[in-house]
Amino acid sequence: LLVEYEAERPQFPDVPESECGSGSLEAGVLQPFCVEEFYSADTAAEAVAFPEPPDPQTCSPQDYIEYYIFPVLLPGLAELLHQAEKEKCFERKRTKFIACDFLTEWLYNKNPKRKDESFTEFFSIPFVNDWLKDHPRPPIPLSLLLSEEAASIVIQSFWRGYRVRCDSEIQELRQWQKQLREEKNIIKRVKEFWTKQEAK
Repeated sequence: LLVEYEAERPQFPDVPESECGSGSLEAGVLQPFCVEEFYSADTAAEAVAFPEPPDPQTCSPQDYIEYYIFPVLLPGLAELLHQAEKEKCFERKRTKFIACDFLTEWLYNKNPKRKDESFTEFFSIPFVNDWLKDHPRPPIPLSLLLSEEAASIVIQSFWRGYRVRCDSEIQELRQWQKQLREEKNIIKRVKEFWTKQEAK
């Protein structure tokens, strides 16, 4: 089943354009397609449909979406899918990757009005900063922040500690320490000592 899934999955971004096929829906399965080919075809269609830019104030909603929204949004969604694949979102139920944050950052930095400005991280975007002041987010769980290597080290160290504590000699030592603490009751002795010192 996994082999079939890999065969049907789109092979961008590393597949050359010559090897890309056009996307089609056959037997309910989306066949692989090339993103670059899709954009070039989309741009050609735009050129035919819109010899001149439609007036954003008077054009139909469909014309507005196709001319002003899709040419900006579709490349962002393609980048979003690439990043989601890198973050292994298609392999796990939970990840630290937040798609809306990525898309917001991408669109903000690709804004033509910010052409000559430097890259701005998501949390440094002014309107994001203002929003988060009034709507703070809960911290991301440590389990999502750890890399696979770091998580494996934590799990292995816990397991080794558990195995050591299960050893009969270690159990005997821990029992002896527990009895020693109960018999000597160090905290009580310290209190008695200071009570005597204060009485003097």
